[in-house]
Amino acid sequence: MVTWNRILVPTDFSETSAEALRYGVELARERHAGLILLHVGDAASQIATEFPLGLDASLIDAERERILKILTPAEQIAVRPEFVMCSGSPAEEIVRCAVDREVDLIVMGTHGRGGVSHLLLGSVAEKVIRTAPCAVLVLRHAKTTEGSAVAFESSPMATTLLV
Repeated sequence: MVTWNRILVPTDFSETSAEALRYGVELARERHAGLILLHVGDAASQIATEFPLGLDASLIDAERERILKILTPAEQIAVRPEFVMCSGSPAEEIVRCAVDREVDLIVMGTHGRGGVSHLLLGSVAEKVIRTAPCAVLVLRHAKTTEGSAVAFESSPMATTLLV
């Protein structure tokens, strides 16, 4: 059996990241693993919040409360998540957090952009898959009621399951 002692769930408060959070909570609960919840803000908004002084703390508290609203009180007690906030490039910060905290599994959602949008913007999930030091579970938001497609992708350092 694969051992996952630390599970990282990045969130941008989208519907797909909320689904990833549900998976992460259940996996942490089943495996008695630590759960790390990460929110990456963009650098521009972080700079704007440095003045006036003290706004950073209130921003962090607000983001933490936003995450807590996603989890039920029972889930909060069961998995006792660690909250991490940082700013920068989402893919880079997700991988940095995984390395720094010796994460065994990253559970994240994807927005499923396609075509020109994907070519211009790239995919955070794709960048994480390519550079993560651990397994990556990527959840794609189902657009039909028939269920979601499942696809497997692997690299030497990261294994990915798209659900």
